[in-house]
Amino acid sequence: MNGFRKSRQSGLGQDIRVSFEFFPPKSDEMANRLWSTIERLQPLQPDFVSVTYGAGGSTRERTVGTVGRILKDSTLSPAAHLTCVAATKNEVDAVIHQLRDLGVRRFVALRGDDPAGAGVAFKPTPGGYQSSVDLVAGLKAIDPEFDITVSAYPEKHPDSPDMHTDIDMLKRKVDAGATRAITQFFFDNDVFERYLERVRRAGISIPIVPGILPVYDFAKVANFARACKAHVPAWLEDRFRGLESDVETRNLVAAAVVAEQVFDLVERGLSDFHFYTMNRPELVYAICHLIGIRPRETVATLAA
Repeated sequence: MNGFRKSRQSGLGQDIRVSFEFFPPKSDEMANRLWSTIERLQPLQPDFVSVTYGAGGSTRERTVGTVGRILKDSTLSPAAHLTCVAATKNEVDAVIHQLRDLGVRRFVALRGDDPAGAGVAFKPTPGGYQSSVDLVAGLKAIDPEFDITVSAYPEKHPDSPDMHTDIDMLKRKVDAGATRAITQFFFDNDVFERYLERVRRAGISIPIVPGILPVYDFAKVANFARACKAHVPAWLEDRFRGLESDVETRNLVAAAVVAEQVFDLVERGLSDFHFYTMNRPELVYAICHLIGIRPRETVATLAA
């Protein structure tokens, strides 16, 4: 099928909830860009926002600093990412306590990738959390009331030998205390629907939230997808063909493509969506406008 099923688009935005993912800044310039992104998207009142977390002490500090500023200077509810990479349990636990003291109650618990990069087998840190299951259990041991999100993979994690093993890993994370899963991005809604059916047959009942990646640059996104083993349909490549140097048209097409994807998923019974913003607010804002997520005053005016 060349695209998504036709959607009725009735009840525009009424039953759709969104969340956004940001990555922490690596420089003053990126810090300013991040805060501009937050200010632009804050009026859309997302359910929560998450801040990514990489290996190394400086990145952990930036994550904590970014989450702290979101709590202090915005109305948003932040979720802090944690991984098992390049840190002992004591180091990760210290970050958890620091975030809890700031007022954070939401976490995204991930195994993370080996610091050597994609394609390199993950090696647990000596004395560290060994897996995302271990990390979820560690979070719950510190505070049973934590709201913990984990990852899910409609096309299976690259390290999983098969889908059965991958879904079993998700079930173990749920048994350890996970309350929600956000998926790796995908571009074929049929793939997601088949995955969700398998997850439910496995007895997993937590919300499975589609992770949505706007195609801000097709070549870069396609390369990223290949590294993640995520399928890029031919019809999607065709949508962006010839727009390599036409940023304005590319953004218009990207917004339309994601809106189509979301509406189709709504038709299939989904209502929650997590956007990987890449700290690019204008494209995500436009997409949210198309699917009916708008600032409260705008919604009130439309309803008048």
